[in-house]
Amino acid sequence: MSDQTMWGIRAGRRGEADHIFLKENSVALGWDAVDELSSLAASRDTFKAAVSKAYPSMNSNAVPGTAGQLFRFLHEMQVGDTVLYPSKLDKLVHIGRVEGDYKYDPSLNKSFPHLRPIRWLESAPRTSFSQGALYEIGSALTLFQVRNYADEFRDTLQGTTTAPPVDEDDSVAPVVEDIEQSTRDFISKALSQELKGHPLAHFVAHLLNVMGYHTRVSPEGPDSGIDIIAHPDELGFKAPVIKVQVKSTEGKVGRPEVQALFGSVGRGEHGLVVTLGRFAPPAKDFERNNPNLRLIDGEELMDLLLAHYDQFDPLYKGVLPLKKVYVPQSPTE
Repeated sequence: MSDQTMWGIRAGRRGEADHIFLKENSVALGWDAVDELSSLAASRDTFKAAVSKAYPSMNSNAVPGTAGQLFRFLHEMQVGDTVLYPSKLDKLVHIGRVEGDYKYDPSLNKSFPHLRPIRWLESAPRTSFSQGALYEIGSALTLFQVRNYADEFRDTLQGTTTAPPVDEDDSVAPVVEDIEQSTRDFISKALSQELKGHPLAHFVAHLLNVMGYHTRVSPEGPDSGIDIIAHPDELGFKAPVIKVQVKSTEGKVGRPEVQALFGSVGRGEHGLVVTLGRFAPPAKDFERNNPNLRLIDGEELMDLLLAHYDQFDPLYKGVLPLKKVYVPQSPTE
């Protein structure tokens, strides 16, 4: 069985198809507006067209992923493959084997009509597995291939798996790093796509507001390189005045752009450049030589965002919907 592909699959966001999985001995996919898959030509483009037709309001970026999962369920999942089902209801990881070909049967549950018969071989509590294995089967996809920790799940079938003690689980640190990086990737994408251009200046001004500064955002258009004026008092009389330039580029910001802003900074004033990208080494050198200049790149911007997220206006929480969770502390911290 070690030569067979291992799949992870979900039974809906809240385990709606759990009965089909465990009582009817089948794994199932939803997307019930797509009719019988076996009637479609065996090409991903055909599946994409079918999904687009069935769900005309679906985001175009989501269509390939949905079509790909349906395609794999029919054409790539093979009899004899191993299937992992982490149940949200009984909190067990169920391990089974694909016993037959695809069939379309909405009679069991009309919301999950796409089925493959399964013979369940073993069930184990989640505590039987390392944190890395649990993270891998926690994929956001409904159907996904398990690769990194496949041997750990296979060992469970042979009765040889023993989860490492928490303080000896080497997978904890990578899991925490993956979660944090996934969050940062999401934030970066949302900022670059939803707040491109002048809206990013308003977002940075809001961030400065929750940090205790008062701000004025320049009107969109020519602004002599100054997007925001920030100051510590409500009327703007108290020093220091901070002149801010915001760049929504994801590339490198060089010294010339930084110098252009700094040329507008007067005696007793401060300059701040904020970018979603990075600063080239000459720009960083220029910052070091001018103590009233501050450069904030994309990574530091995210640090500040996460530190002050709880104080954000609902408008920006809607653009960046984040949920506070607790993750294991890396043993190296």
